[in-house]
Amino acid sequence: MTLCISLSARPSNNGTRFHNHLYEALGLNWIYKAFAPTDLAQAIAGVRGLGIRGCAISMPYKEDVIALVDRMDPSAQAIDSVNTIVNDDGVLTAHNTDYSAIAQLIAENDLDPASSVLLRGSGGMAKATAAAFRDAGFTDVTIVARNETAGRALAELYGFAWRAEVGDARADVIVNVTPLGMAGGAEADALAFPEPTIDAAAVVFDVVALPAETPLIAAGRAAGKTVITGAEVATRQALEQFVLYTGIRPSAEQVRAAEEFMRAGA
Repeated sequence: MTLCISLSARPSNNGTRFHNHLYEALGLNWIYKAFAPTDLAQAIAGVRGLGIRGCAISMPYKEDVIALVDRMDPSAQAIDSVNTIVNDDGVLTAHNTDYSAIAQLIAENDLDPASSVLLRGSGGMAKATAAAFRDAGFTDVTIVARNETAGRALAELYGFAWRAEVGDARADVIVNVTPLGMAGGAEADALAFPEPTIDAAAVVFDVVALPAETPLIAAGRAAGKTVITGAEVATRQALEQFVLYTGIRPSAEQVRAAEEFMRAGA
């Protein structure tokens, strides 16, 4: 049996249900498990030593794991952020499928590059999100991050603006890339943007995948906005991980079934 895992501070059933459903549908003798590591370096050593084929990396480890791998695929190297590790006979290669997932959703929702954007967050996932918006042609982007060092660095990397708090800022597209609203966290009920900012936006985008209906997404729907959910991000990035691990691209019908199975357990 081949084992794949995920490492996260707050493990969820999303990846396990999505991957395991596809393994069964395709008749693969594989299994996927989620873990919350107490020591990241030891966990990655375990991936190498135990021959674990693939490892998904979630917040807050997307940058810290860089020093623990052997190779950086261009998808991860370009933004210094990792969400996927592939183990080839003890050689660990880091990838980033978050970027491609965000890029796909920007395109699928026909977001206008002339739109203004407020992007809240400055970690590894925020890097992938900011890069996707930059590469889609967006220039009027403001990074909102209390950590001035990280926030300014991310903003300067892509030629964006920075501010410490949302305050009275408004934008056409608002994007949450922080743990605000994440199930199981201390701020699970928190609204990532104030209501006046939500009311002024046309698009509300929350990268938090659990729950699928975060406080921000619920507020966006109630206000009649176009919403893009973290569950959509999770499906797209998980699919690309699946392909990297197995070398198999499931059919669209198989992916839809796996997504429905994943959401049923959320």
